[in-house]
This record gives sequence, C-alpha cells and structure tokens, in this order.
Amino acid sequence: MLRIPKKTIPPLLRGLKIVSAVIATLQAMTVTVIVAIDQLRKLRQTGKPGGYPQIENQPIRVDRSRLKTYMDGETLYRDMLLAIEGAKERVFFETFIWKSDEIGQEFKDALIRAAERGAEVYIIWDRFGNLVVDPRFFRFPKLKNLHVLGYSLKHTARDHRKILVVDSKVGFVGGYNIGSYYLDNQWRDTHLRISGPNVWELESAFLDFWNYAQKWHLRLKKVRDPRAKSWNSKIQVCVNDPKRLLFPVRGMYVNALDKAQESAYITSAYFVPDRVIQRSLIDAARRGVDVKVLVPAKSNHIIADWISRSYLTDLLDNQVELWLYDNVMIHAKTAVIDGYWSTIGTANIDRLSMTGNHEINMSITSRPLAANMENIFFTDLLNARPISRHEWNQRPFIARIAERLLRPFAFLV
Repeated sequence: MLRIPKKTIPPLLRGLKIVSAVIATLQAMTVTVIVAIDQLRKLRQTGKPGGYPQIENQPIRVDRSRLKTYMDGETLYRDMLLAIEGAKERVFFETFIWKSDEIGQEFKDALIRAAERGAEVYIIWDRFGNLVVDPRFFRFPKLKNLHVLGYSLKHTARDHRKILVVDSKVGFVGGYNIGSYYLDNQWRDTHLRISGPNVWELESAFLDFWNYAQKWHLRLKKVRDPRAKSWNSKIQVCVNDPKRLLFPVRGMYVNALDKAQESAYITSAYFVPDRVIQRSLIDAARRGVDVKVLVPAKSNHIIADWISRSYLTDLLDNQVELWLYDNVMIHAKTAVIDGYWSTIGTANIDRLSMTGNHEINMSITSRPLAANMENIFFTDLLNARPISRHEWNQRPFIARIAERLLRPFAFLV
C-alpha cells in the first residue's frame, strides 16, 4: 500500500486549493464574458424576425375529452381569458412567471371579476419566478372567495407549473407563462387545452399542490369526476413532487424512449440531459429509431445554451439528429413517439425540471393527437437547421474549453 509522508500532505492540500481556485476563477471569467457578449449581441440587434411558421390546430377527441394544441400566445390567452370570464363556480390558476404588463393585468382583472361574480378563485404564483415583477402587482382586493398564494422563496424547489382549470370543465397546461412578452413573434411555445372529464387530472394536481403549500390552512377537498377513468386512461398526468422525491416525468421520458421503435421527436427549451436520458436517446438511435431533438439556436438563458453544448457531441456521434430553431426562442416542452404517444407540459429535459422543480406533463396515447404533434414538430423544423458532425467539429477551440468549464454547473439548469 502506497503511503504518503505526512510532511507532503500540507503542500498537496495547498496545491489542490490553488488548482481549485484557478478553475473557479476561470469558470467565473467564462460566465462573465459569455453574459457580456450576449448582452452586447442583444443591444446590436435591429428589428425583429418576421415570426415563425404555424398551423391551425383543430380539437381532437381522446377518450371522452377534447384536446386542442396551441402554438401562439395570442390565441391561447384569448381562450384562457374567455374561460375565466365564463367561470361560474371555481377557477384554479397557477403560473411560474406573471408579468405586470398589459396581458398580466388582463389576467389579474379577469380573475378578480370571476371572484366578484361569486366564483371561488384560487391563485398560485411563484415568488422566485417573479422577483423582477413589482410586488404591488400581486396585491388583490380582499374578497372572501379570492385566495392568493405566493409560493415562498424558502423552498429550494420552484413551482414551474402553468395550470388553469375552470369549473372542472376546461383546463390548460403547457409552456406558456403569462405576459405580453410571450405574444411577441420572437417567442414560440406549445400549450394544451382539455375539455371534458379528464380535466379532473389537472384539477387534482392543482389541489394537491395547494394543500401542500398551504399546509393545514384552507385545505381543499377533491371531488372526483365519476366519468374520469382511473385505469388505462389515454390521458394521464405526470407530476414531479420534490418534497417526496418523486420525479415521474423523467421516468415517463425514459420509458417512452425505451419503447420507441420508429421515431422520437423531442422539443426542449433547455436541453441538459442526465446520463440515463442521454443513454435512452442513444440506445433508441442505435436500434434504428429516427431520433430528432429540437432546441433553440439561442435561448433566453445563454449560460444554459453553453452548458447544453457539452452534451451534444456524444449524441451526434450516435446518430441522434440535433436541430437548432433559428431567430425565435422556442420554449416548448413536448415529445411525440412512434406516432402514438405524446407529452405536453412544463418540464424541460434538464436537471432542474427532471429532478428539482415542481412540474406537470400530460402523457397521452392517441394516434390523432400524435399526428397533430408530428405536424407541429415538422412545421417547426421549417424554421430550424440541423447540426452536422462536421460543423460541430469546426467550432473554435476556445468554445470547447468554455463548454468544459461550464459543464459542472449543469445541476443549476
């Protein structure tokens, strides 16, 4: 057994401290330079891109419910506001980011009016996601049937979910936060509306989180829709629950990829896969599955982009196609596999969503909906470009160093 003399231990420790300090300094400098360059790039941008390709999505019947997908914020917000304005009994509203702009105010006013009409209104918003929003925006009139919960900053796991349920009849879930910013033609996202008995799944998820966050104050009881199927339903909800260390969204993706036989088309706003998901993608591609992953060419979080890049080499080496969505921020969190199974929700394929935050995704087995999702995916590819292995090899050496230095921060995104 090799024995290190005690006299050499202090110099070794000092050496390790110096190396660690140098690496930390390089990492900090890398982050600073990347952020500075990104801010300079944004300042130099002139004009806005002319939007992105879209398709008109019609409602699709699945089980005894009707599902409709949305690709733009204008149509989505219109339908969400109409649902709130028509509320008679109850409204459950939950969001991660809620801007205090024109659209944000429209939603606030609509929720207040619903309460004034006599509907029970419950609102959850995440305090961390709204740190830059004027806190006065979250002041509501004191109505006995208007209940507002700001999810506390003391929790390390954030509430990244976006849910609206009205009168147990219609529900919305997906990637869209609330704000005029998301109406802009530089933002592309995907949301889902459910009408029918399967709305109960969304309502149940909201009630569970409300009761957890409120502890013993104003706990709500679940009233199950007798029409909602509990077994073998084609529409199911996967809810990440950090407080109990339950992360079924991650397992849902892994299970679906392991079952894939023909195709797997994934869109993720921030793409930092862990080893298990990365291996599932590679295994699927190696057995002949057409695996395509669509991510933003430049997202609204530049550091996440650079961290993501360090994971692309292994995927490109193993027949996984990677596509970059150009000029517009694509914020969708979706997948469609074998033209049969789809998911739409709030979870990105990154560490925070998969094993950190409160998230919610719909898991749907329906060929008509999958066909709609494939149509959306290939419409998005019209505004995207593939990364070739040759192109990837040509990136500057300094970029490779930056990717390596930032990779240890993967747990932050």
